[in-house]
Amino acid sequence: MKWEQVREQFPEQWVLVEAIAAYSENSIRHLEELSVISNFPDSTIAWKAYKKLHLADPSREYYIFHTDHETIEVKEQKFIGVRKRLQ
Repeated sequence: MKWEQVREQFPEQWVLVEAIAAYSENSIRHLEELSVISNFPDSTIAWKAYKKLHLADPSREYYIFHTDHETIEVKEQKFIGVRKRLQ
């Protein structure tokens, strides 16, 4: 589903989506096809659902957006942190 279709189907709501088709260019993630997992009237509930899904399978691309936004843009950030070294 394209973002325009998501906006039409779920006006003025928070949506939890999975990116089905996406690509990266100039540190921007372009989401071409989305699958709506659920919709929410409140962002707090949406974040709880996101966390649960992400913990279960962190390799999948889940996002939360509000459908008031005409376009969506995801800026990629490199992971900067400390990783535990295995011995």
